[in-house]
Amino acid sequence: MQTITVRDASDADIPILLGLLYDLGRPAPQIDSDVDSFRKLVKQYISDSDKKILVAVLNDVEIIGMISIVFLTRLNQKTLELYVPELVVDKKHRGLGVGSKLINSCAEIGKKKDCHRIRLESGNQRSQSHLFYSCLGFSQHAKSFTKKL
Repeated sequence: MQTITVRDASDADIPILLGLLYDLGRPAPQIDSDVDSFRKLVKQYISDSDKKILVAVLNDVEIIGMISIVFLTRLNQKTLELYVPELVVDKKHRGLGVGSKLINSCAEIGKKKDCHRIRLESGNQRSQSHLFYSCLGFSQHAKSFTKKL
């Protein structure tokens, strides 16, 4: 029987976390110095008290998913917002409840920190992800706009 557990990410997990992000479509390193920069960014993220990375581990051995969290202060709320910049599950392990475990772990953390909501964004092309989020009780309330600088 396979077991999936969720734990805080550690510095030792950084290469696997970066690989998962690249699989999600995040920019991959273009030159060798990018790898060091990305590692440092993830290490800083892990050590920041306003941020957190959780990993899903299969049978206490293999990291098969990750979720990042940022606790945001909003000007019109007395409590924090839990924002999820990244959620990714390894392609061959999707549909096993990994993403749900990660989201539910975030919800528990958010409740303990008295957050008023969880917010995330999902690309327009990710219709399967949209269905997944809807099944978990998320609803669409806004459109996201970006502008390259």
